[in-house]
Amino acid sequence: MWRLLLWNSVKAVKKAHFQPVFNKVARKWASSSSLESSVSELATVLASTRPTFFIPAASVQVLSEPSEFYNALLIMIRKAEKRIFLSSLYIGAEETELMEALQNRLREKPHLQVDILLDLNRSTRPGRDSTAQILLPLLREFDSRVRVSMFRSPNLRGTLAKVVPPRFNEGWGTWHAKIYGADDDVMISGANLNKSYFTDRQDRYLVFRGLPDVSGYCLDFMRTAKKFSYTLSLPSSRASQRTQYSITNDEYELHWPMPATHPHNFNSIAEAAFIDLQKTVRERLLNGAYSKRSRSSQDIMLVPLIQAGQFNIREEESLFQQLFLHLSRVDPTKRPLLDLTSGYFSLYKPYQDLLLSNHNVDCRIVASSPKANGFYGSRGISGRIPEGYTLFEQRFMTAVEKAGRRWHLAASETQGRGVLLNEWEKEGWTYHAKGIWLSPNTSTPPILTLFGSTNLNSRSSQIDTELSFLMIIPPEESCQNARVEPCLDAHSPIASLREDLAREVQHIRSNADRWKGETRPIRFTTKMIVSVLKGML
Repeated sequence: MWRLLLWNSVKAVKKAHFQPVFNKVARKWASSSSLESSVSELATVLASTRPTFFIPAASVQVLSEPSEFYNALLIMIRKAEKRIFLSSLYIGAEETELMEALQNRLREKPHLQVDILLDLNRSTRPGRDSTAQILLPLLREFDSRVRVSMFRSPNLRGTLAKVVPPRFNEGWGTWHAKIYGADDDVMISGANLNKSYFTDRQDRYLVFRGLPDVSGYCLDFMRTAKKFSYTLSLPSSRASQRTQYSITNDEYELHWPMPATHPHNFNSIAEAAFIDLQKTVRERLLNGAYSKRSRSSQDIMLVPLIQAGQFNIREEESLFQQLFLHLSRVDPTKRPLLDLTSGYFSLYKPYQDLLLSNHNVDCRIVASSPKANGFYGSRGISGRIPEGYTLFEQRFMTAVEKAGRRWHLAASETQGRGVLLNEWEKEGWTYHAKGIWLSPNTSTPPILTLFGSTNLNSRSSQIDTELSFLMIIPPEESCQNARVEPCLDAHSPIASLREDLAREVQHIRSNADRWKGETRPIRFTTKMIVSVLKGML
């Protein structure tokens, strides 16, 4: 079955008469049974169906620390000339410096436009933590130049929408994409705009500089979602837009953009809009409508992936199926290494099945320890969430054992075969990083990484709206005839990027220790809560 699916994929690519550059890239990779060849075939298949950007490796910067993320964000804002675009779950109430940076740049640049897209339920919580309220000064001073939109999941509807408390209404879905851009620079992360994410909450942060195509795509993605998101405005300033679906209070109004469509019933509209976005971008790329730039041997491949299960958009899910399809062809003696992490580890069941059934690939997983979980010490039901994730981990490790995939040591604790689960903990910190890295083996740097907003769990796959990116790094010309890795020029942008990704993995794993979840007790009431919430965690 695997071989039949692969053959059909390859035939589809050939039938599409795709750009010759992909065939040239494919020929550069190693023998047919190697990881490099399998990833090359995956790249060719993806490029035939998805928007695909080829960008210079030198344009990518991998950050490691929350403080670096915050400084990079402020620098982008303070240097912006034409546009700033921010997509996040919410903005924290204490972010006065961030707000002042936006205000100052808007004053300095009279033609600057700011687009902000947030989650409505999270951003309109009553009280001092309301993101909507902290954005009002921007609207008062720069109403025509600042556009704030708020997405509300249509899953929460009817009586439930009226009775579920604000603290829990996010369980039915959120706007989860994390995009931070200015002009032609953009940063993709899993971090929100809140103090802890700038100081002591570990995440991932990849910066792309001087790339109008990539930053333009991110802005187009946000504008697509804004078509079915509420618009935040001051009271009466958008009176003409007020409809029966508008949300009003004393300080602000939220206007629904489609008066003929109920805010609970736009699923098919969102599905069509996201499909059209991806199709249009891909066609423009194929037709050369984007920036004219000569490709080089130092280019990497970047593929945006939208995952919005509630709208039947499952590009990330499709990517995992295709990835493991191609990994199944790797020579079993090669043993590629997949590093995977999630701050909320409850691996989506289809991903888990793919991982455990593929004995060709070894996998090291980093999950958050209970103390590093952002809900540790919370009041009420949410305080049980760390314990709930321990239950998920116990179930996962039971499945690992049943599949005969438990980690067997080789040279060291982190070098072996099978599936290894570690837990991340650092005194005073919480953990929020997510994504995957794929390496030819434990001693060579990654050639593929998935990064963005997804937690790789059922919630990310089925409920939230996510944007992630797959980055594929080809070998250099100098490696074309080499028999053994590594053979990269240590000073080349390609080699430097791969080493940066390797250091990113090492940085995360430096605070990862043996998983201790098998000895942690799980209360019966926690099991009941997990059973009721199901895919909401």
